[in-house]
Amino acid sequence: MNKIAAPVIGATLLFPTVAGAQEAPTAKTPAGDLRATLDTLLSEHYVLAVTSMMKSYDGAPDAEQVAKALDQNAADMTPAIASVYGEEGSKEFERIFRGHNDYSADFVTAAKEDNAELRAEAEAEVDEFVEEFSTFLDAATEGNLPKETAAEVLELHEDQVLMTFESYVDGEYEEAYTTFREGFSLMFDISKALSVAITTQMPDKFESTKADTPAVELRSTLNKLASEHFAFASLGLQKGFDQAKDYDFTTWAEDANTADFKAAIASIYGDEGAAQFEKIWQENHITAEADLVAAAVAGDDEAKKAAEDRLYNEFATEFGTFLGAATEENLPTDAAISSVQTHEKQKQEAFDAYIAGDYETAWNKFREGFQFMFGVGEALGGAIVAQNPEAFGGDVTMPEEMPKTGMGGTADNDSTTMVMVGLGSIAAIAGAFVLRRRMSNQA
Repeated sequence: MNKIAAPVIGATLLFPTVAGAQEAPTAKTPAGDLRATLDTLLSEHYVLAVTSMMKSYDGAPDAEQVAKALDQNAADMTPAIASVYGEEGSKEFERIFRGHNDYSADFVTAAKEDNAELRAEAEAEVDEFVEEFSTFLDAATEGNLPKETAAEVLELHEDQVLMTFESYVDGEYEEAYTTFREGFSLMFDISKALSVAITTQMPDKFESTKADTPAVELRSTLNKLASEHFAFASLGLQKGFDQAKDYDFTTWAEDANTADFKAAIASIYGDEGAAQFEKIWQENHITAEADLVAAAVAGDDEAKKAAEDRLYNEFATEFGTFLGAATEENLPTDAAISSVQTHEKQKQEAFDAYIAGDYETAWNKFREGFQFMFGVGEALGGAIVAQNPEAFGGDVTMPEEMPKTGMGGTADNDSTTMVMVGLGSIAAIAGAFVLRRRMSNQA
C-alpha cells in the first residue's frame, strides 16, 4: 500500500507523539497526514509566490533565492503526487504546476514597464494554466474534484496572488496584506477539497479514513495559524531590518493572526485561557520581535542578544508551560518548551543569514522553519483531541460546543477560525472576492 506520508515535506513534525494519539478519535490518520502534507506544500507555494513577486519588483538582493525556493516547492510536490497517481501522473502534474510559476516574472516586468501587451500575455498564460490544471485534477480524481469547481478555485487563487501584488505595487499595503491573508487561507480550503476528493476516490489506499473529521479539521486549523505566524514573523523581521515602507503592515498582519489564534484558543479553553495565551504571546514574543528588529537596525549586539534570549528562553518556557497545563500534559511541558525553542532558533537563524547577506541559507532556513510549524497542528491538535475525545467523534464537522477544561469554561461556538470552508462554499468566496476586487478597481 503506497500512502502519502508527512516526511515528504522534509524535517517537519518534530513534535513528539502525544499520549493517546493512536486511539480514536485522532487526526493522525492516513487521510489526516495527506491533508497536512497538502496544507504544507500549497500554503508554502502561496507565500513564496507572493513574496517572490514583491522581491522581484523591488529588485531585492534575495529575489533570485526566493524564486529558487518557489521552484523547489513545486519540485517537492512531485513525490506526493507520485505516491498517489504514479510516475506518469506526477510528471504531468509537474509539467503543468512547475511551469506556471514562470509567468509571475512577466507580471512583474509588465508592472515595472507599464507594458499592457506583456500583461495581457501573462493573463492568457494564467487562463491556460487554469484550464490545463483543472482538467488534470478532474481526470486524476475521477471527477471527485470536478473541473468546474477546480477551475473556479484556481482562478480565485491566481486573482489573489495578482491582487496582492498589484496592491503592493500601488502602495496600498493594508489591502495587499489583507488579500495576502485571504489567499493564504484559501490554500487550506484547496488542500481540504483535494484531500477529500483523493480519499473518496481511493478509500483503501487511505485505510478508509477521512480527511474532514473534527480532529483533522482541528489539526488543519492549527496548521494554518502556526504557519501563518511564522511567515509574517519572518517577513516582518526582514522588512523591519530593511526599514521597508510596508513593515508596519507585516506586523499588522501578524497581529491579525494573533487575534485569530486567540479566538481558536478561546473556542477550546475559554476566555480565561485565551487571555493567558494573549499575555504570554505578546509580552515576550511579539514585543521581543520588535525589539530584535530595532537592535539589528541599530547594530546593537547586546540588545539583539537580550531580545533573542527573551524569545528562546522566557517566551519558550512560558508558552510551553502554558500548553502543557492547558492540555493537562497530553502535550508534555518539556516537549512543548523544546519545540517552541526550535521554532525560535529557526526563525533567528533565517534572520541572521538574511542580515549577513547569505540569502540562500536565509530562504532554506525559512522553508525549514515554515514546514516545522505543521508539527504544531499534529502535536497540539493531537493533545487537544486526546484530552477531549468525546468532543471530536463523528465524521465531518467541528463539535457545536467545546468542552469545559478548567481554563475558564467553554467559549462561544461561532469562532470562524475553527471552521474550514468546504466545496459547497468555494463559489460564495470567489463571488465575494471578485465583487470586492471590482469595487476596488472602480474606486
